[in-house]
Amino acid sequence: MEQLQADALLARLRQVHAMNPELEAIAVVSVEGVTMGSFMPNDVNDERLSAMSAAMVGLGERIATELGRGSLDHLMIKGDSGFVLMMSVNDEAVLTSVVNDEAKLGLLLLDMRRAASDLAKII
Repeated sequence: MEQLQADALLARLRQVHAMNPELEAIAVVSVEGVTMGSFMPNDVNDERLSAMSAAMVGLGERIATELGRGSLDHLMIKGDSGFVLMMSVNDEAVLTSVVNDEAKLGLLLLDMRRAASDLAKII
């Protein structure tokens, strides 16, 4: 990825983070599980998050297809203290967000869809 692309990608991630105070981490990862850009605290292992995100979206797409549900829109994992949301950017990348349990999920999903559309043009 060229430096201008990387800068544009990080700028877009910062915008999403600024609009969603409940957002604890956000990353764009390749479908191979490599971090392309991220905005996250030091206690989150971006390599691990990237690998797990790519695996989950790949599996989610396969499940949706196998069960005749059409193309995958997003995945949502709910834990005791929040959510992990994953959404395909394009055939090459996945957008992953980690949010606390105070998040307004509808607004976050809307912001993620808009960001995914913008990121697809950058990548």
